[in-house]
Amino acid sequence: VTAQKADFNGTWKLDRTKSTLAEYTPILTRIEIKINGDSLLTERYYDTGDGQEYPFTENVILDGKEYGITIYDMPRKTKASWSDQEGSLTVESVTTVNGDNGTEDFITKESWKVDKTTNTFTITYKNKLGSNETEGTFILNKSN
Repeated sequence: VTAQKADFNGTWKLDRTKSTLAEYTPILTRIEIKINGDSLLTERYYDTGDGQEYPFTENVILDGKEYGITIYDMPRKTKASWSDQEGSLTVESVTTVNGDNGTEDFITKESWKVDKTTNTFTITYKNKLGSNETEGTFILNKSN
């Protein structure tokens, strides 16, 4: 028996009081998601600590293959796929950033889950930049 795919479509806003936020990492404040068939279109909004939001749009196919974009002069490769057993999505990305020591890869692995009863969207993430690893959980509430 396969699990029904979760409905991620809509606009989701961060609940800072329920989220576990890692220090020194961009905070996802809002995400707009549209899944149509195997196409995943997202508009992500991040706060990098200066109080401003930095949005970027990304469109990938949910087939586990890498798709590339450039955000703010930084190349990014992303792959996404369904986990049928858990009814969740796995999203992995590598963004090449310019750091103090030249270019470095900012590696992120996210697990996406929706709880229909509480109308919340949970993104559990692990980030790696150089030798620094962080992990946390974004809890988002549907806003439309």
